[in-house]
Amino acid sequence: EVQLVESGGGLVQPGGSLRLSCAASTFAFSSTHMSWVRQAPGKGLEWVSTVYSGSGRTTYTDSVKGRFTISRDNAKNTLYLQMNSLKPEDTAVYYCIKGAYYSGSYFAQPRSQGTQVTVSS
Repeated sequence: EVQLVESGGGLVQPGGSLRLSCAASTFAFSSTHMSWVRQAPGKGLEWVSTVYSGSGRTTYTDSVKGRFTISRDNAKNTLYLQMNSLKPEDTAVYYCIKGAYYSGSYFAQPRSQGTQVTVSS
């Protein structure tokens, strides 16, 4: 069974930063495209960013471009999301998932627990 464990969330003031991590196991992480998605209170899942295996190409939803950076460390089987200039509308539970997606993609509810990010003064 695929295991993905997110961490690094918390409460931060607007304009602050957080770095999320996702530890992966039981699958070939280095050859797998990986993404971050989020779910704000009372809303559906939203794709945030993807990093492709091999090329390392990254893509972002428009609302986080220039503020968030996705990266991966294949030696550590870990995915990251550096989030800067956080806004209240970034408040959500963040999940890492396998695969490459884009805005408007459909994906199933992640089975992992996710990590809560709350941006508030």
